[in-house]
Amino acid sequence: MPHAKDDQREFFSRQSRVRGMMLGLALGDTLGVARGKLPATGPLRAGVSTQLACFTAEGIVRAQVRGHHKGICYGPGVVLHAYCRWAHLQGIEVEKMRRRWNSHGSAAWPDGWLAGVPALAERRGSAPATVTALSRIEDGYERMATGSRGCHALTRSLPVAVTGTGGIAQAGALAALTHGDPAAQAATVHAALLAHHCLTHVLPQGGGPSAQSAGCVREALHAGIAALPAVGGRIGDDEHGRLVAAFRHAVDEPADPGRLARLAPDATAPAALLGGVYAAASFPDRAGFRAALEFAASAPDGDSVACVTGALLGAAHGAEVLPVDLVSRHELAWVLDTLARDLLLELDDSPSGSEYVPGWDPHWWSRYPGW
Repeated sequence: MPHAKDDQREFFSRQSRVRGMMLGLALGDTLGVARGKLPATGPLRAGVSTQLACFTAEGIVRAQVRGHHKGICYGPGVVLHAYCRWAHLQGIEVEKMRRRWNSHGSAAWPDGWLAGVPALAERRGSAPATVTALSRIEDGYERMATGSRGCHALTRSLPVAVTGTGGIAQAGALAALTHGDPAAQAATVHAALLAHHCLTHVLPQGGGPSAQSAGCVREALHAGIAALPAVGGRIGDDEHGRLVAAFRHAVDEPADPGRLARLAPDATAPAALLGGVYAAASFPDRAGFRAALEFAASAPDGDSVACVTGALLGAAHGAEVLPVDLVSRHELAWVLDTLARDLLLELDDSPSGSEYVPGWDPHWWSRYPGW
């Protein structure tokens, strides 16, 4: 059955790229926080962007589950609930979170398997705009967000790239839960679309494996940047021109530290996007993954730039490109790998079934309750 084999190979290829995006995001975050200087031995700690991205992925799965079983779902609201579970685990506004989500005193909240991961309850950096907004949870969606342009709106939202162009339209709404600045929201949508192009590009024909891998990254980013003006009219000429220029500089003048510092001078979402595109396109070859992250980590806000860089390259090349010595030491590697697999499985097959169709996994709802 050649068609069945082709379908199976296609699924494993997609799975590898989603895993690569999630794990690449995390490795970039970790190297960025460490400014590219990792300890020689011992576990590698996750950063706050990685923690939040885990809850974004889980929230997307739970929103899909709710939609299948209830017939209606506002995805960003379900993801907001996920961020509130993160806040509760972190000890942030615990009583407010309980009043909002557990007013009846259920012993099962926060629910879902992700809430049982110890490393997600540890403080791993600062996400001030996200924390400030979540502390206003009782004020309602419309009044929570700060005016921040900060990078966490973008870095935590990268998993939405897996949902396709329809779901990517909600990336701005995810950012807007906590970051009110339009530039942060637009950069979040654009980063998700570029990551989606990296996940779905087709390898170019001709040349050896090295030429193919370099070509695939640059072709995916070029196609994604060209497609941005059609995304809901959310990109202006100046912003589009800056992305085009960042990509062109990477092709013509790759890996220039001064250029990177000018493109990504601060910890904002637009800077993370520009810096990530420049670093990823500067090191498009599979063998350059670690060098790309180390270069991205040298940016003024290295963790956000390296986070985007790792996600883009991991999505383009797949999980097999990631350095084994780093992935095997990362404290959330299993968690990220499981979330990547489950996210793709939910989008493809809905293991818990639906309102009218029984599921084939009796434990899926308890792992990913649909609310």
